[in-house]
Amino acid sequence: MVSPARRRACVEHVVRGLGMSERKACAVLGQHRSTQRKAPGGSDDEAALTADIVKLAKRYGRYGYRRITALLRDAGWAVNRKRVERIWRREGLKVPQRQPKRGRLWLADGSCIRLRPERASRSPSWVRGAASWTACSRRMRGVPAASV
Repeated sequence: MVSPARRRACVEHVVRGLGMSERKACAVLGQHRSTQRKAPGGSDDEAALTADIVKLAKRYGRYGYRRITALLRDAGWAVNRKRVERIWRREGLKVPQRQPKRGRLWLADGSCIRLRPERASRSPSWVRGAASWTACSRRMRGVPAASV
């Protein structure tokens, strides 16, 4: 499972290093000669499209590549889902895991915040009944009624 670009480089290396013909090197390495000779062409608007995808992904943190594709089309780009997905993976973009509505760590704009207690000194509700607990965190059973 080697990409055509890597096979192209291997064929060129074999032709230069061993002095083998391109036809024989392509046959041995399993590369079609048309793939070997055709230069890979990239789009001239790739950098601008990549910048727009990254900008939209930062602005809309929970949107995936499909929804970003729809936003790009609304903005006037003639782009399909597969191209956006390829750029999305190349740039290392990921949608963060969905968090529950209670206790979420981000605001509506996608920025992260940390949840901290309002008052650090306030004891939680389970400590209020501490009279029936021992020092080693075991519940006392059979407490006489006079001591309570």
